[in-house]
Amino acid sequence: MTGETGQPMQLSEASAADYIALLKPRVMSLVVFTGFVGLIVAPGHMNPVMAAIAILCIAIGGGASGALNMWYDADIDRIMKRTKNRPIPAGLIREETVLAYGITLSVFSVMTLGLLVNWLAAALLAFTIFFYSVVYTMWLKRSTPQNIVIGGAAGAFPPMIGWASVTGTVSVESVVLFLIIFLWTPPHFWALSLFTSGDYEAAKIPMMPNVRGEKSTRLQIVIYSLIVAPVGVLPWFLGFGGHVYGVLSALLGAIFVWRAVQLWMAPEHETQMRAARALFKFSLVYLSALFSILLVEALVAKILPVIGG
Repeated sequence: MTGETGQPMQLSEASAADYIALLKPRVMSLVVFTGFVGLIVAPGHMNPVMAAIAILCIAIGGGASGALNMWYDADIDRIMKRTKNRPIPAGLIREETVLAYGITLSVFSVMTLGLLVNWLAAALLAFTIFFYSVVYTMWLKRSTPQNIVIGGAAGAFPPMIGWASVTGTVSVESVVLFLIIFLWTPPHFWALSLFTSGDYEAAKIPMMPNVRGEKSTRLQIVIYSLIVAPVGVLPWFLGFGGHVYGVLSALLGAIFVWRAVQLWMAPEHETQMRAARALFKFSLVYLSALFSILLVEALVAKILPVIGG
């Protein structure tokens, strides 16, 4: 088969799995989960079909952001060890194909959410895609060590989108869900950056350890952990998290702070890296546990009256 120039056309070597990889499935799973929790915790009921559409749109929108991120970051993905096997640097998919893929999914997810659910949720999804793709990826990531602090807002919007899908509003409760993820993001990613700083340095990305040093990064991790721990308890304080949530969120927050302090106090580099890995892993447990408890409590509160009736 030849193209217009008479030269043989190169068929894409990409598989369906490669196109899925462009959506950053691991990140998407967290986006879908927190969005689903926001939808279930929100007051009121939503038609199951509409709820499924809302979650699907959140998933596709999150995946579209990942694809646009991979399109723009193709140059540094070729340098970093943990990203060099992604579809673009591996030579499986052309950059312009990924750009079209990301834009198409973005428009589809936003328009579908707006037309079938409500336009506030769609507007929040559109802003999330824009914030991650443009504000974080194209501007903050390569220009400031505060990139993940500000850019973390993109990953914090899904529960607010889920909430807005049900209620058509943004409330204090949905803002608290946003804040938990927003404040959790810096210590989570800075812990990761401590033991992957060589990758970021090679790609000339100004992550905190490369710019301010490891000691400053460890101190800021402690500061953020001291902030996120009490914020994590706010759902109980505001009444949309039960007593079980209140006790467990306080306990998990205390462990989070203690892990951060252990990292700060670690005397040697090797010990510090072990503590950073331990904090990074626990941070995933912390966020997943908080949202899981909220989810279970909300489901029980909504299902029991139906069973009892």
